[in-house]
Amino acid sequence: MDLAIKLIVFLPLFAAAIAGLFCRVIGDRPAQIVTCAALLIAAALSVFVFIRIGFGPAEGKLLVVKLFSWIDSGTLDISWALRVDTLTAVMLIVVTGVSSMVHVYSIGYMEEDPSIPRFMAYLSLFTFFMLMLVTADNLVQLFFGWEGVGLASYLLIGFWYDKPSANAAAMKAFIVNRVGDFGFALGICAVWLLSGSVGFEEIFGKAPQMAQMRIQFLGMDLPALETACLLLFVGAMGKSAQLGLHTWLPDAMEGPTPVSALIHAATMVTAGVFMVCRLSPLFELAPVALMVVTIVGAATAFFAATVGLTQFDIKRVVAYSTCSQLGYMFFACGVGAYSAAMFHLMTHAFFKALLFLGSGSVIHCLHHEQDMRQMGGVREKAPQTFILMWVGTLALSGIGIPFLLGNGLGFAGFYSKDIMLESAYGVHTTVGLIAFWLGVIAAFMTAFYSTRLMFMTFYGKYRGDHHTWDHAHESPMVMMIPLYVLGIGAAFSGLIAYDWFVGHDWQAFWGNAIAVKSTEEVLHHAHSVPLWVKLLPLVMAVSGILLSYYYYVVKTDLPARTVKAFPGLHALFFNKWYFDEIYDAVFVKPALAIGRIFWKKGDGATIDGLGPDNVAARAQDMAGVLMRFQSGYLYHYAFVMLVGVAGLVTYFMLSAR
Repeated sequence: MDLAIKLIVFLPLFAAAIAGLFCRVIGDRPAQIVTCAALLIAAALSVFVFIRIGFGPAEGKLLVVKLFSWIDSGTLDISWALRVDTLTAVMLIVVTGVSSMVHVYSIGYMEEDPSIPRFMAYLSLFTFFMLMLVTADNLVQLFFGWEGVGLASYLLIGFWYDKPSANAAAMKAFIVNRVGDFGFALGICAVWLLSGSVGFEEIFGKAPQMAQMRIQFLGMDLPALETACLLLFVGAMGKSAQLGLHTWLPDAMEGPTPVSALIHAATMVTAGVFMVCRLSPLFELAPVALMVVTIVGAATAFFAATVGLTQFDIKRVVAYSTCSQLGYMFFACGVGAYSAAMFHLMTHAFFKALLFLGSGSVIHCLHHEQDMRQMGGVREKAPQTFILMWVGTLALSGIGIPFLLGNGLGFAGFYSKDIMLESAYGVHTTVGLIAFWLGVIAAFMTAFYSTRLMFMTFYGKYRGDHHTWDHAHESPMVMMIPLYVLGIGAAFSGLIAYDWFVGHDWQAFWGNAIAVKSTEEVLHHAHSVPLWVKLLPLVMAVSGILLSYYYYVVKTDLPARTVKAFPGLHALFFNKWYFDEIYDAVFVKPALAIGRIFWKKGDGATIDGLGPDNVAARAQDMAGVLMRFQSGYLYHYAFVMLVGVAGLVTYFMLSAR
């Protein structure tokens, strides 16, 4: 078991080193084989670990594999250890499963790229850092993985570094995440200050005492644990693109499509959700922090859905969908339904990766066209992609038949989205009800914009360049196989895993990996909500699909007429509520202006003007004066000698006195 865990974590690093360092020796194809093989082996081993941990005896639900002593300074003693419990086992399945499919898919998608080994090395390096994050046994090790995925995402988003837009997007992602990571680092320091430790077991054991502590800051008396949890959540907001720190996510679509699937569907953006669930014993004792988590998550779910209604770039529509679904996961955490949040994280990984890779298949089919206004009728050229994209869309929309076979019969999102909404309603708090209603409205918009993508892309007549249409074709089998695998997950993962995650067997499955008391209470209330609460999300989803069909298939002039009728609202949604413009005006331009002042007035005029430049100028002036005496006339040299002798005599006379 220990060996399997070590191989899962370090095989991607080993593959990344081979592909990255020896690319010129081994070439493209061996680099692809090494990285894909490493991830497929890691995925297979993850299934083994998942079964052993998730369905093993209670005493075997936590395994810590200590590798070596990492930091030993004073009272701070940190070991590098791999912690595997049910929460980790679920993330191992998600990370290695999606990453292995993305690796295989990239063989076909990146076929014509001149830097294939570098790309495969970056993918594997990212996967290693993500695995380090989810297997961390302490906050410092978690932070190492956290920063590692940030670095790898910067490399992947800016992979096509000759594109200015890709460079700008990579910088934006890096900088915005640094804002969140600063809060996360402060939160880690606060927890260490309060508990004297960074190890999870020690922190959780001291959580009740920490809840009673207070700290003084700028003359304010603050609850210590609440403050620490809020700081930790700031880190989650940045990494998981929550409202306020979300602006990097849509721009990150400048990276290759496999990157979008890996980073923005199943792995990096879910790190914040994982972190909140991992630290759920702390958050449970910080009700104000949980309230903030709920409100921010619900607001993000609603906000991102409104923006998704108006976008035309096929990848950006799916990106805003990701942002919205992450909001669902956070408000589920906020009301205490940690198992429901992880359930949606798992199902979302399958259908969102399927939608991203399916979008990449469409882009590949149409020779890199991403604007849905230039598409239409693509199902004729890519029938397999069309069917699989529908599977992902119906899973995202949460379509199913209630009460059939007990828990109902439907696609993956039908189970996981509903249990989050039922949990939000079932807690009967104000913030819970706000989250429920915003989530229900977002469910309607999700179904609308998801099927809008399908109708604009695959139905009607082709609206783009006919030369492109003549050469359009289905993607190669190496790209289709990952879509089929993810399609199976999108169709059946919810049905299979419902009882394990949130049904009758949840406690035996989860053990103590998440906060047990809160989860038990919330799930009990969730299963007891009124019938209309259970049916409303499905009704909203079906309504959204029907309205989208009417708009984009039956009455195709309605979208333009609606925009004309509500120009202000459309402009607000289309321009992403002007967050980028506001941030540009409030932060970017003033920062550039201040930087220019420091550069010109401070560095140039003051430091250089009074320092090196001034000294050089005075030396040049003196040299100019002395140069005049180098005239070649003997009497000039005699005069200088006379002046020198007179100066020496005067000096000695004054010294003698």
